[in-house]
Amino acid sequence: MNPKLTRSQQKTICSQLGRVKLQLLYKASIHGFTGAAFHQRCDTHSPTVSVGYNASGFVFGGYTKQPFSQSGQYVNDDQAFLFTFSGEKLLKYPVTVPANAVRMVGNSGPYFGEALVLANGSQPVVYNNPGNYYNFNAAEMHGNDLNLTECEVYHVEETKELEKPWRTVIWESETRTELMENIKSYKPPVSSVSQIRVLLIGPVGAGKSSFFNSISSVFRGHVTNPAMSGSFTSSLTTQFRSYSLKAGQEGKPLPIILCDTMGLEESTGSGLNIDDISNILKGHLPDRYQFNPSVPLDSEAPGYRKSPVLKDKIHCVTYVVDGCKVSIMPSKLEDKLEAIRRKVNLMGIPQLVLLTKVDEACFLVKEDVRNVYKSDYIKEMMQEVSTRLGVPLSCVVPVKNYNEELELDPNCDILLLSAVKQMLRFADNYFDEISDQFSNMEVKE
Repeated sequence: MNPKLTRSQQKTICSQLGRVKLQLLYKASIHGFTGAAFHQRCDTHSPTVSVGYNASGFVFGGYTKQPFSQSGQYVNDDQAFLFTFSGEKLLKYPVTVPANAVRMVGNSGPYFGEALVLANGSQPVVYNNPGNYYNFNAAEMHGNDLNLTECEVYHVEETKELEKPWRTVIWESETRTELMENIKSYKPPVSSVSQIRVLLIGPVGAGKSSFFNSISSVFRGHVTNPAMSGSFTSSLTTQFRSYSLKAGQEGKPLPIILCDTMGLEESTGSGLNIDDISNILKGHLPDRYQFNPSVPLDSEAPGYRKSPVLKDKIHCVTYVVDGCKVSIMPSKLEDKLEAIRRKVNLMGIPQLVLLTKVDEACFLVKEDVRNVYKSDYIKEMMQEVSTRLGVPLSCVVPVKNYNEELELDPNCDILLLSAVKQMLRFADNYFDEISDQFSNMEVKE
């Protein structure tokens, strides 16, 4: 069940209510434009935000801290308000008679005083009567378009801070320095490999290129953007890129190469072609190979490696998932990730998940990134992505990429470097497995 309310709109509403998140309870297009369906899904839940949508593009509704019921009575709520969006701006219309803020009517949807009713009389329409316990301009609120295309109700849930972090992180400058030194000094346990290769896979806009830019920034000592990144509906990465990181401007190459791919897209014939994954994993793809979403790589393509060696192959696969979109991941996209995961499993390559944009997903983390393991909401998101992608929770790590900042933040660096440390550990597991296979083959011979 995907919310129609955008993440930006959710954040705007939440900013009026404190440290909260919105959880979708009722969606009329799925559950029905009836009072019975609304009450079945929403009664006893509080506080709530009710939202109506019309064909004219208006998004409007109301907030109440009181639970809905079918008593037929008015309920007092001095915190209730109606609202509409003007672009990204929220216009609020506070209740003027708190004693009549909300009415509990059985055969209708959310019923605010006598001023605004969504799904009135179990029909996809709005009842509108400004001045009855709320003052608002009807044209401003919904453009006088009283036909609903959608109606949603969200439960307003507090973002709780856990008493103690569920993962231990030492937030000190020494930790950052130690992580950097450990990464610089790492050597793969196989002499034929000098740099491990990590493949980044994820939906468009999840932050694959931003992650590379962020790691590069940490080791350069300032924010830099060597890989193109941004917020677009289609992938900015159109080539297969192998990014080698350096320890400083003129420093030595780090023992890790981050391989970037086209973003995954929901529709067939767009974004990364699933059939290209095997070629990437096996090391056949040349750097700067131009992806064609509708046609997989041909073995006669220029630069195709027909006999790749161990150093050309992928040693760890990392899925990059937007923390703001875990709960609304489209099923077709989830199916693509599952298909990729099966291919990776068959090849015995370790898999890690980066949960990005954790600061945008949770107010606690936005206030202080050190709250990342004290946020119950982030823990829930990590558990959900673990379940959806079929990987253990220990394989999910949260990060905050550099996007709008001009200066580095040591605490963000610690999260980013910890993610790289996990990649190195996972690659070690891969090489251990390879060594075991070689040893078994030698014993049999």
